[in-house]
Amino acid sequence: MAEKVLPGMQATKGQSGISINGSPPGVRRILYITLLAFINAILVGCIAKVLLLLIGFFTNLFFFGRFSLADVSPAENTLGYLVIIIPALGGLIVGVMARFGSRAIRGHGIPEAMEMIITNESRIHPMITILKPLSAAISIGTGGPFGAEGPIISTGGALGSFCGQTLHITAQERKVLLAAGATAGMTAIFGTPFAAILLAIELLLFEFSSRSFLPVMIACITGACMHFVLFSSAPTFPMPHVETADTYAVLSYAVIGVVVGFVSVLVTKAVYLVEDYFEKLPIHWVWWPAIGGLAVGVIGLFAPRTLGVGYYNITDALSGSLPWNILISLCLWKFVSWAIALGSGTSGGTLAPLLTIGSAVGCLLGMLAQAYFPQSHISIPLAALIGMAALFTGASRAILTSIVFALESTMQENTLLPLIAGCSTAYLISFVMMRTTIMTEKIARRGIQLPDTYRPDVLALKTVMEVFIPFDEKSIICNPHDSIDEVNSRLRAEEATYVVVVNEGKPVGTISRRKFNHAQDGKTPVGSWLNHKSPIIYSDNTLDIALEVMLKANESLATVMDRQTKQAVGVLTEWNILKVFETRFIEDKRIKQHISIKRNALDILKKANMKG
Repeated sequence: MAEKVLPGMQATKGQSGISINGSPPGVRRILYITLLAFINAILVGCIAKVLLLLIGFFTNLFFFGRFSLADVSPAENTLGYLVIIIPALGGLIVGVMARFGSRAIRGHGIPEAMEMIITNESRIHPMITILKPLSAAISIGTGGPFGAEGPIISTGGALGSFCGQTLHITAQERKVLLAAGATAGMTAIFGTPFAAILLAIELLLFEFSSRSFLPVMIACITGACMHFVLFSSAPTFPMPHVETADTYAVLSYAVIGVVVGFVSVLVTKAVYLVEDYFEKLPIHWVWWPAIGGLAVGVIGLFAPRTLGVGYYNITDALSGSLPWNILISLCLWKFVSWAIALGSGTSGGTLAPLLTIGSAVGCLLGMLAQAYFPQSHISIPLAALIGMAALFTGASRAILTSIVFALESTMQENTLLPLIAGCSTAYLISFVMMRTTIMTEKIARRGIQLPDTYRPDVLALKTVMEVFIPFDEKSIICNPHDSIDEVNSRLRAEEATYVVVVNEGKPVGTISRRKFNHAQDGKTPVGSWLNHKSPIIYSDNTLDIALEVMLKANESLATVMDRQTKQAVGVLTEWNILKVFETRFIEDKRIKQHISIKRNALDILKKANMKG
């Protein structure tokens, strides 16, 4: 029988990277995408440097009236009450850029990248590559309480997406380039390649596979090298050496994680509550960033440390040397300033504010523990680090990213066990109290569902041989000249489901019984229905390959052939493939029923206690 192979499926080096004969993904294709990710990472590293220089330029220009690229904190300004106007002016500029440039520059970047991956085949408008870093530089340079990492993640993702659109690669490959660009941007800013890889896994890729890992890992390694060349090889957030924690200390850090977990819930809900209030304003959204900037300026007047990126705030908190009044100011006013600014829809990131607030909260909790529970053996710098990582964990639920980021950014290997304890408890509180996160709430409100679990691909684990229908069970054999009425009568008599059409002893196609039920002319020969033969797959192919072949052929039926004998042995239908998911659905249903029974029992107990 002549094998029918669909275009793009006959070679391992096709765009899809899948071969009908069961070979692994094309090595050349993976190398090609990896090369693109490498080149993009170099560009993103340069953009990260330009972004920080622009932030320094605008900070010097607006707060100090000079033309300079030097890194300077807006907290050092001597403008007095004029400081209120500057963030409002920056917000107005960003609002105008969003109105006449692209509305996609609003927000902190990661949710927008996630949405494009899910809904738009990883297509991001190329204009974002220019507008996002420029708008972020203006927003942060005029005192916006954000970090540079969110915008550069968004910019890197946009650059990767633009590259993918220009070269006309597949949606899957575009997604990989987007994730590679985004994580290269994060690495270029912080020098944390492993944390960036985990960020891609937890928030962007939604899969585990070599075709995704290799480009992302190479991009992150390249981003780290760019960080060392353009910035420094020293820890991003240096802190005093930390001794190995004992059992009491680990338990204490776990308790800190619980408290910070509640704070993460409060922070997440507050940010979107502020956004909801802005949505109710009776004015156009182009003015909202200016209003948010006005609030930033007012807070910055009496709490200048809340202005700008403020990475030094994190370093100071991790040193354990900040007095309690400054820590309280960072906890409260940095949070209020950031929540209002972000809720107004201006351009900025979330990571630096979360790290700042979390480190301040952890430092305060460490001070309280040392004062009232000396037996806890808590280290204040380590408590600050736990707070920093735990708040990001609770707000984003990217727990692996949070733990490894804290390790890489401080280079303190003795912090691993306390970090796991604190981040795990924070994650638990967030998981129990929130259905979404600070990264997914906006997307969920638009009715977009994101994966919440990572499972192996069932279709890639099963072969056609395990589920197909053999010809000797539910089929009859006829030749192309037999009339439809003759074949139909045999189908009813033998209660068969499929018809195998054989010409000179060789199968030429398979027809489902359903097609005979709608026949108009019973005298028509069966062979006339074989102008479009059913696609052919091998019995040892996996089901994901079989499904792709059937989808490309636009057929719900495929003929199964034995690879050794080259003979047709059966058929595979869409229903056979769907049945593979039956076990998983039953298992999920049992879990949901178990949870429902527990909740009903708790409700009954609560009502009984209330009556008692």
